[in-house]
Amino acid sequence: MVSVIIPMYNAAQSIVSALDSVKNQTFPLEKFEIIIVNDGSTDESASKVTAYIKDHSQLNITLLHQKNGGVSSARNTGLRIAKGDYIALLDADDEWDSAKTEKQIQYFENSNLKIDFLATARNNNKILFPYRIKNGLAEITFKKLLIRNEAQPSTVMFRKKVLENTGYFDAEQRYAEDVNYWMKVSLKNKMYILNESLVLVGKGKRSFGVSGLSANLPEMAKGFKKNLKEMYDLKEINFIQYTTFKLFYKAKYLLLLLRTFYYNLNRTK
Repeated sequence: MVSVIIPMYNAAQSIVSALDSVKNQTFPLEKFEIIIVNDGSTDESASKVTAYIKDHSQLNITLLHQKNGGVSSARNTGLRIAKGDYIALLDADDEWDSAKTEKQIQYFENSNLKIDFLATARNNNKILFPYRIKNGLAEITFKKLLIRNEAQPSTVMFRKKVLENTGYFDAEQRYAEDVNYWMKVSLKNKMYILNESLVLVGKGKRSFGVSGLSANLPEMAKGFKKNLKEMYDLKEINFIQYTTFKLFYKAKYLLLLLRTFYYNLNRTK
């Protein structure tokens, strides 16, 4: 079984499309459980999901409600009751290609690869340095994640064993929470990215500086800074690496601010 975890906050305009993208998977629908965690939405999200459940009785959908605690808290709520051998993450404003699950499962079941965690490309984006593609896959490692994160949450599927050897997301972290978790996962698991674009993220919009949580660049910068300090405290990086990456993240943040400024400037022309 594949457990699909969908955190939902004020997603009335997109949640049906997200659910339809699961319903339209080529992988057998009876092998899915869909767990939606309503994270204190104040719009019509919950009522839309309730109506969807009523109209699609063939789908195994569970709707949970909680006070607003952020995306990590919502994911954890779903993860704690997940029964599947595989966990798939899907944000409420994203959509899967119909073949996504089937293709990922084929790689998981290839005993020669021994994959524990598999992301995919998204929005037809290229997989960039420091990742190198070999036989359609790029390996994710701790050191590469320090430089760049290519594993967007809605592209990710992993074995249930990852929860057992890594635990859950940091419930208090709302920004850069995904790469925080990926770095911990990388310490005990084999991780890869499939070089196929199988997810439409944010309706195809640019993310950093424009849409979604990633639009808040100052908070994203704080999230990366927190991640770096945590890895240093865990002794996964030494002091020289810590100080070097602090400077690297600061330069990267300034570059993103500049790129976003020019992007928004051109949009207004």
